[in-house]
Amino acid sequence: MTKALWWIRRDLRLADNQTLTTALSQADQVYPVFILDPQLLESAYVGQKRLAFLFEGLASLSAELAVKDSYLTIRHGNTKGELERLLSETGADAIYAQEDVSPYARQRDTRIAESLPLRLVPGLTVHPPTAVLKADGDPYTVFTPYSRTWKKQSLPQPEDLLPVPQQIPTPLGLSSLPIPSDPSLPDTVPFPASEAEAQKRLLMFTGQLQAQLFLVSKTSNKSQKPIYDYAEARDRPDLEGTSRLSPYLRFGMLSARQVAVAALEAADKAANQHSANSAAVWLNELIWREFYMAILYHFPQVRSYSFREKYDRLPWLNDEANFLAWGRGQTGYPIVDAAMRQLVESGWMHNRARMIVASFVVKHLLIDWRWGERFFMAHLVDGDPAANNGGWQWTAGTGTDAVPYFRVFNPILQGQKFDPQGEYVRRWVPELAQVPAKFIHAPWQMPTQLQQKVNCLIGRDYPNPIVDHKAARQRALEAYDQVK
Repeated sequence: MTKALWWIRRDLRLADNQTLTTALSQADQVYPVFILDPQLLESAYVGQKRLAFLFEGLASLSAELAVKDSYLTIRHGNTKGELERLLSETGADAIYAQEDVSPYARQRDTRIAESLPLRLVPGLTVHPPTAVLKADGDPYTVFTPYSRTWKKQSLPQPEDLLPVPQQIPTPLGLSSLPIPSDPSLPDTVPFPASEAEAQKRLLMFTGQLQAQLFLVSKTSNKSQKPIYDYAEARDRPDLEGTSRLSPYLRFGMLSARQVAVAALEAADKAANQHSANSAAVWLNELIWREFYMAILYHFPQVRSYSFREKYDRLPWLNDEANFLAWGRGQTGYPIVDAAMRQLVESGWMHNRARMIVASFVVKHLLIDWRWGERFFMAHLVDGDPAANNGGWQWTAGTGTDAVPYFRVFNPILQGQKFDPQGEYVRRWVPELAQVPAKFIHAPWQMPTQLQQKVNCLIGRDYPNPIVDHKAARQRALEAYDQVK
């Protein structure tokens, strides 16, 4: 009777789980285990909202395992030591785990594999980082050619997706710690953590379920399938135009292959070219995720340094008072403040808003992008080391395939373009609830009489801008010119 450990890391699901399927094919009995690693739990990069989401997801997975004649074993401590104990207690002769790309995970797995029977299985991405390379074997550092090669690889089809196992035979008797929970955490994270919720959201976004949670863009083709309006709606934080699947992908409650299949099917079934293009745009976001995974895999130094090394010499100001105002949503620029308050309260932020606030703190305030990267990781439910780092370095102009250094987002124009009626701002910045759309993104321009009428005196009820856009932009260009 052969036995194996299924070491769960970022694959909290039963459907299309390549690691679980491999373990079941190689062993008669499988023990699902999750190890609480103190080194990760105590890291400054681990946010409490993300931990709460993880713990809720583990509880959900535990319930699903019980239906399959199995159970989840939780341990706490040094991963190598805990795995050794689990092998001894179970008599298992192999450990199956999903490959990861982060420097910490790779170093940890290399050490463990030196003395324990660790078998790593693909599944974090559609294509492993080593599968999408230039003709000479070098990794891509520009997205467009990477995406072309990615699409030329064999793409998953519906029949490739692995079903939920009928049974996961797990012998009784293995002791487990309780799944942690923290009742002190505010119930403000709008993401129920489970594989079932991930599947429901995917089906709703692609139109296979009634999309009751999604608003329709004003430029909609009235398809009633959010994926077919994604190209227009995705940049509008005032609309529910995105899938909001990122937390589920982060912890593997949904596989990247499932998302790719859904996107490809939607494009194939599209009624017109507009809808097909919109589905392709959504697929591109998945490819960006894999691109940044590949960058982190091939260039692990990006976690600490700029991809373009010269930008580590930028003369950052790193004003702590300005950084604190940014983090509290008190910069005086409504679109920035709305986004930061959304992040701190809910653990999530719209992607367009992420670009706006990152540009603001890096270029308007000349604060090191690493400060912002850490702040995001402390609050984001979907905080992913690769995507978060890639996004920050892209915006700062320090990374691979980055936005040009001279592109400085104007927070007023960004707000006017992507939140034209100010609905997003009013939701997250209630001080501005009564401000007319004409002034919602530059409330300091309101006449004093109007400020009094709408109960929002600038400088008292809502702050004046902490920097002038034009002057801050010029200062940023001069700083970047020093190292250009």
